[in-house]
Amino acid sequence: MKPKIQDVAKAAGVSPTTVSRVLNNRGYISEEMKKKVYTAMEQINYIPNDLARSLYNKRSYIIGLIVPTTKNPFFGELTADIENYCSEQGYKALICNSLNNADKEKQYWEMLRRNQVDGVIVCTYNRGLLDYDQHNLPTVAIDHYLSKDIPVVGSNNYQGGQLAVQELLDAGCKKIIHLNGPGELQTPANLRRKAYEDVMENNGLPHITYEIPEEFIEGKEKTKVIKRMFDEHPDLEGVFASDDMIALTVIREAEKRKISIPEQLKVIGYDGTETIRTIFPALSTLRQPITSIAESAVSLLIQQMDGTKPISKDEIRHDVILHKGKTI
Repeated sequence: MKPKIQDVAKAAGVSPTTVSRVLNNRGYISEEMKKKVYTAMEQINYIPNDLARSLYNKRSYIIGLIVPTTKNPFFGELTADIENYCSEQGYKALICNSLNNADKEKQYWEMLRRNQVDGVIVCTYNRGLLDYDQHNLPTVAIDHYLSKDIPVVGSNNYQGGQLAVQELLDAGCKKIIHLNGPGELQTPANLRRKAYEDVMENNGLPHITYEIPEEFIEGKEKTKVIKRMFDEHPDLEGVFASDDMIALTVIREAEKRKISIPEQLKVIGYDGTETIRTIFPALSTLRQPITSIAESAVSLLIQQMDGTKPISKDEIRHDVILHKGKTI
């Protein structure tokens, strides 16, 4: 028969109330008493009921995390950092990989609410999640606008765009094309495009942007758009890609067309994940401080959950760092 609190109390020589107080960290309990209770739990192989404890404490100590895909190195590393920082703060992360599917996002959102998680960090677009404005669940978004009241954490996208384009201009490029995701998406990442356009206009140069639909999933669509870019602009001198995976696809297509990099074409990406810097250290890119973004998101969420900071439309932007490789 599965051991109960009463069995732990008997083995430890204390009352069931004392065992309950130790398990729920309620009231003052001496270290000696805690040690006695935990030793008894180990001796009789007692496993605490987390569900019961969460109901008692009115907190599950679980944070939901919805990401579009962990295949993309940025989201993979962000997920790992969020999970790690949650653990350090005493929380478990329940990871939901939506694959940019609107129905999956909605199902995950409803599942997280039903399971009474303490809060949610959302890294996906706002498709399918229809009730962000009609709930009181603490929520933080990563680089996406989900509603007017949900805080956003991310990198300083405009600063990153400025640095990228200026680096290409300083390298002698005049005809620079930007590759970005769909412009209609509600994301601060579109500020990379705004910065590109502003810098080009300030230098009296035309700006051209190619949009890649479903940039995190559809590799074929991405390649198709990049091929069209090369076909339509054979005199292209520089490319600012909105993420490193797009930048690497540009480099592969250039190699197929016998276009030498950086002599004939200069390329700079965005994200600068450890994965990309390891497998392709030559890529010039703007490195997002992923660990800082993860810690800010979790800290902001915990403040909301603790009631020390109300849900608000705060936006935290972390500066990016230029990683100068050999593609410029």
